[in-house]
Amino acid sequence: MTDVQPGNPESAKSPDETGHDMEEYGGGAIEGRHGYIPLWLLVVYFVLFIWALYYSYQYWGGVGPGRI
Repeated sequence: MTDVQPGNPESAKSPDETGHDMEEYGGGAIEGRHGYIPLWLLVVYFVLFIWALYYSYQYWGGVGPGRI
């Protein structure tokens, strides 16, 4: 993960001290950690799902021919 470098006190902290367990990929160019999904993103997912249902219903012409 991270190497302890002299003169850099931040790199000497363990994941428990910083509060985040970071995972590094590509030599530290990409960092990932476990987090949460923001509420606004959940709302966007919900709205897109409802729109997809509506669009599917409209695109395929309702419930079908002869069924009202």
